[in-house]
Amino acid sequence: MKRSKGQRQGTRFIASRSKTERSRLNIDRIIHEYSEGDRVAIVIDGGQQKGMPNRRFQGKTGVISGKQGAAWVVTIKDGNKTKTVVARPEHLRNVE
Repeated sequence: MKRSKGQRQGTRFIASRSKTERSRLNIDRIIHEYSEGDRVAIVIDGGQQKGMPNRRFQGKTGVISGKQGAAWVVTIKDGNKTKTVVARPEHLRNVE
């Protein structure tokens, strides 16, 4: 069988949810309003495919720099580079 080269390849455990999170819909994360300058952590929710950032950003912390449609633009420091990630609020958690 040919090896998959899709965007979600190798995400069997990264994008999976625990037993307690499987049936729970995190409505509070979906309706949370962020403002520019808020610090957020990118935590991928495998149950929502829309607006899912690439798995290399799982667990990274960044700063909200704007809004793009229903998603938020997050600026992340990756080594010496600054990268922007567009992710919907289901995949973001507030860091305080």
